[in-house]
Amino acid sequence: MLLSPVRAQSWRSTWDYVKHQVVAAVRMDGQNEPHRALPLIQFDRADAPDDCRIITDANTSGGFSYASLVYTKGEEHVEHVDGYIGGKEPPSHAVFSGEISNKLPENNPSIERTGFAAWRTRESGSSILGNHVWNVDPYTHLALRIKSDGRKYFVNIKSESIVPTDLHQHLLRAFRPGTWETVYIPFSAFARTNYGFIVEPQREMLRQKVTSVGIGLADRIPGPFEICIADIYATNRPWRSR
Repeated sequence: MLLSPVRAQSWRSTWDYVKHQVVAAVRMDGQNEPHRALPLIQFDRADAPDDCRIITDANTSGGFSYASLVYTKGEEHVEHVDGYIGGKEPPSHAVFSGEISNKLPENNPSIERTGFAAWRTRESGSSILGNHVWNVDPYTHLALRIKSDGRKYFVNIKSESIVPTDLHQHLLRAFRPGTWETVYIPFSAFARTNYGFIVEPQREMLRQKVTSVGIGLADRIPGPFEICIADIYATNRPWRSR
């Protein structure tokens, strides 16, 4: 018997959900504090950028910034049992690049600000077993293996929230622009924002139900930008941060 496209998609989503839960359980390894990393997005295959969505002022408010997220083949990603993902350089990665423009749309006077670009993982939707989410509550830090041009990027995390447009954000500070490095950010350091502005009250993100993660550029400085991303993962071992 053939399944309808809708039912087939539902079963695929359910199978993905089951695999995700099994992997998460194995990584806990019977411990309250898991030692292995929990990958949120790894650009280790050519179709990995398809799991992401690009957002710019051009496709949200008629602006003129543009961006792309393109896979570049490189060295294999190596996951270590001590909560670190590394390997030889350069690793397989995605290049997030484009150009920022502050030009305002002429036919829409209500738009007063442009000049941003971002990407984020697509929210996986739901299955018959529930919504697809990451539980990062057992982890202390978010790790990002990147090569940055040194511009002012932000890390954006979305979790289930009463306010659908809420994000938790943190500055992505590159310590060695132009070279590969792993940057660690405590989950407790992320600030609750809405449309780019810090809002009160400051509530911690619902770490048990993270739905999306990504990187945005919001310095509004016109011109080209480029940042390379290999891995984003949750870890309890931020000791390789420099």
